[in-house]
Amino acid sequence: MATREGNLEAPTRHPLDWKNPEFYDEDNLFQELERVFDHCHGCRRCVSLCNSFPTLFDLVDESPTFEVDGVEKQDYWQVVDHCYLCDLCFMTKCPYTPPHEWNLDFPHLMLRAKAARFKNSGVSARDKILTSTDAVGSIAGIPVVSGVVNRVNKMKPTRKILQGVLGVHADARLPEYHSKTLHARLSDRKGLEATGEAAGPTSGKVVLFTTCYGNRNEPIIGEDLVAVFEHNQIPVTIMQQEQCCGMPKMELGDLESVEKAKQANIPALAALVDAGWDIVAPIPSCALMFKQELPLLFPDDSEVKKVSAAIYDPFEYLLLRHRAEKLNTDFKVPLGKVAYHAACHQRVQNIGPKTREVLELIPDTTIESIERCSGHDGTYAVKKEFHEISMKIVKPVVTRVKKSQPDHYGSDCPMAGHHIEHGMSDGSETKHPMSLLRMAYGI
Repeated sequence: MATREGNLEAPTRHPLDWKNPEFYDEDNLFQELERVFDHCHGCRRCVSLCNSFPTLFDLVDESPTFEVDGVEKQDYWQVVDHCYLCDLCFMTKCPYTPPHEWNLDFPHLMLRAKAARFKNSGVSARDKILTSTDAVGSIAGIPVVSGVVNRVNKMKPTRKILQGVLGVHADARLPEYHSKTLHARLSDRKGLEATGEAAGPTSGKVVLFTTCYGNRNEPIIGEDLVAVFEHNQIPVTIMQQEQCCGMPKMELGDLESVEKAKQANIPALAALVDAGWDIVAPIPSCALMFKQELPLLFPDDSEVKKVSAAIYDPFEYLLLRHRAEKLNTDFKVPLGKVAYHAACHQRVQNIGPKTREVLELIPDTTIESIERCSGHDGTYAVKKEFHEISMKIVKPVVTRVKKSQPDHYGSDCPMAGHHIEHGMSDGSETKHPMSLLRMAYGI
């Protein structure tokens, strides 16, 4: 019987059996890598995505057999290293995802490989530091220290030293640190008691999961979100304490640290959901972590499922309110032309282009959507060995922005936005869509 060519059904995801010792068995892992790589080699549809696929196809084309069986097994790690779990291959390109009988889930196979390497061989000190966002932020965010860190990060001589010592590329843009965190700026909203007006599936009151990046690196995004939501009579509270969602550690393969973050965040969030609050997270990767990845890592945890069902992308939330005629559409300032980069981790949430749809409500505003990966990934673009490749990946996005000649440009992922800004190299500045929305309201 012939194998059916391609999938005619929506892709489905299987839970990750990461507690099973076989998950980390390298012989078993390499068998599965060879099987999946062989299918990818025969298809090659994903060649225009991340650098994992060109790396794989080059290895095959340069092998003695011109097939996957001619590639040295240790060279498989080159493919793994270039995957930053954007998920676009699974969600938008691959025709052989489950329920197809070939059962390909390339990103989660790469995650398994990263987890096996982390458990069996360990990773570099640099990678552990770059993914310890809470620890690094708490030190770099100390008053005086934050100013020193920000200045040093912009000095070429010290950046050359940092490249040699830590492996952080001297030309990569590094995020700034703020001594006054978003949590400090919104401290009066901790433990807030409020009543919201329900509309559609929304309760009308939200918990802002500030995220480690939003808390210490770009708190203005959270402040703009609060201003926009309160302008729409949506009360906003924050958690008493929160930790990183766990996405950086997951991308490293450190699943035990992901579990620790889950144990810190989920009970507190679930309690707020029980009290009638919805949840929003302004960084797409963090929303995706709670919506998709944690339920697949902990499929039997009822509180994880509860939080997953209650968390929203901010623009998804606002558009749901609009459909129930509860969104304030009295905009004061037109935005003109906006070049909008749709972040990968927002696209794979399968919620549709909600940011674009909300911004299109603003009069005299046109949105040009750019649906292509920026190649940043939080840590990939700053690493010495990957920065130049990340700049190649972002180049088509930069070209689209320049060709558009917009009044504003930006991305739901602020790190992607700054990576585009870095590629523009013309002095222009990215603006987060939530900041643009606040601008349009004139608040």
